[in-house]
Amino acid sequence: MTTLQGRPAILLDRDGTIIEDRGLLESADDIAFLPGVVEGLHLLQPHFGLVMITNQPWISRGQLTWPQLTAVNAAIISRLAKVGIGLLGWYACPHTREEGCSCIKPHPALGELAAAEHCLDLERSWTIGDHPHDVNFAGTLGARGGIYLLTGHGSHHLADLRGNASFIASDFMDAVCWLLRYTH
Repeated sequence: MTTLQGRPAILLDRDGTIIEDRGLLESADDIAFLPGVVEGLHLLQPHFGLVMITNQPWISRGQLTWPQLTAVNAAIISRLAKVGIGLLGWYACPHTREEGCSCIKPHPALGELAAAEHCLDLERSWTIGDHPHDVNFAGTLGARGGIYLLTGHGSHHLADLRGNASFIASDFMDAVCWLLRYTH
């Protein structure tokens, strides 16, 4: 009997990881990719499915609408597609931490949904992000590991990391280089 094995993935945070963290992002005009992200995604794409998972509590607070979030995320995916990068999809939690939902990172719900929808092997997958919850997300998912970026809020929350990161990267390209050396 043959079993199908899913594809490993990189579960990417959005703000402070692939784009500049500008706080409330209401317009696609304000999207700015961080240095090295496009080049890094090109290097990762042959080996991993790429998925964006983001916490967006602005929606629950009434400061951002789901259509605005959809427009911004669609623009990110479109701009990446124009340079040959195909994100499998995006997932967002609209809640604040205080609401206690099951979809906010580090809870696994959105990662599990992405895995089910795109046939991803979470045990061979990685998370990349600039908050401790992005790294802890790897643990709750049963992913291979989490890479912590010092971009975005990363340098501000380094003391909160508590040693859970597989690697602490100075920027996105540093994370990609380490990941490709470690996995291939």
